[in-house]
Amino acid sequence: MNRRNFILSNAFRATAITGSFMLPDFLYGTSLGSDKKSYAQYLRNSAVPKKELDIFLNSNSWAQFDPEVGYILGNSMPHDGIDNSYTLSTVMKDGKRTNKIYADKPCRINTYGDSFTHCHQVSDAETWQEYLAGHLGEPIQNFGMGGFGVYQAYRRLLRREKVDKDSKYVILYMWGDDYIRSVFRCRYVTYYSRWNNYGGYMFHGNFWSNIEMDINTGQLVEMKNRISNKEDVYKMTDPEFMYENLKDDLMVQLQLLSFDMVNADVDTKGLKNLLTF
Repeated sequence: MNRRNFILSNAFRATAITGSFMLPDFLYGTSLGSDKKSYAQYLRNSAVPKKELDIFLNSNSWAQFDPEVGYILGNSMPHDGIDNSYTLSTVMKDGKRTNKIYADKPCRINTYGDSFTHCHQVSDAETWQEYLAGHLGEPIQNFGMGGFGVYQAYRRLLRREKVDKDSKYVILYMWGDDYIRSVFRCRYVTYYSRWNNYGGYMFHGNFWSNIEMDINTGQLVEMKNRISNKEDVYKMTDPEFMYENLKDDLMVQLQLLSFDMVNADVDTKGLKNLLTF
């Protein structure tokens, strides 16, 4: 099996196997709670304030728009360090996090993954890639990004490795709920009510390429980003756009139902079909 197929098969397998453990009790016959929490209203309330998207799209912020994987690292000083200190988080022209250790030498190792790979909460010179580069005497490139799922990291890996002729090795890191993130059409909708975007400077989780379960075949399929144009990100300010594009997102339904964030106005036909595969 070649490297691409090996990585893809493992990304799909992690989603298919572990996703089954999230099925909420009501799918097995338990009734929903009596305190009505509307799914439709929750989705409409997720519409993003325009001023936050203005910052995300037009200013130096933690993330910047990407048409395929939603967003990649930007240039900022997030307030996320030890004792609430600032950190330096910057990106180079090719999209990797800024690196200095042996940067003038050929790079054999590229890294991909979520916030652990990206090294959220530390500055550019404090990432584990920079420490590892110091031990090996060669650069380690960092293409990780906070909030990514396994699939989004995989898509970024494919794109980069097509043009990088020097790297012989890749590290694709997977953690915790990364497999779940792979299946969301828009991860932002699952956490907007409890996340501080700092006025848009920490906005992320917008629509991206993902994988979804075909409820007719039970197979996982690759889906393109529903917002692949930078200007179209402003569609996320429209409550009806958010509702229409997410009302049948099985993983969003599963996440919100599992954590009792919604319990009404949900078409559970697709979720119940999952029990037949």
